[in-house]
Formats: sequence, structure tokens, C-alpha cells
Amino acid sequence: MPRGGGMFDSIDDWLIIAVVAGILFYGSSKLPQLAHSLGRSVGEFKKGRLEVERELKAEQAAAANAPAPTGPAH
Repeated sequence: MPRGGGMFDSIDDWLIIAVVAGILFYGSSKLPQLAHSLGRSVGEFKKGRLEVERELKAEQAAAANAPAPTGPAH
């Protein structure tokens, strides 16, 4: 059975609900501070992720350039 046009079908609907809930819980004066903190947190997360990716690539490059281990000499 096909669904009718629901009230909360799109991400835009949920975004509006989240903003209204934020205003109710935090007050309109705290929302800019909350958004600023969230933005900084996302930036720090991205920096950390890039740093880990760089370290992994460096380790992979070092492992690829390392000489192959030789077996025991008889």
C-alpha cells in the first residue's frame, strides 16, 4: 500500500523540528553559541581524521618500501 504524503518525509521537515526544539530547550540567545561550538567540534573532528589518514598512508608507504624479510639461512 503506497504511503501518502507524510508530514515528516523530508530532511527539511526534521531540520525545522530540530531548530524549534533547540529554541525551546536552549533559548534563542544560546543557539548561536551552540552552533559555533558545534562548528568548531566538527572542524576538530575533520582535522583529527585527516591526521590519522596521513599517518596511515605514511605507515603504508614505509611498509611498502621496507625490504622483504628473508628466511633463515641454512
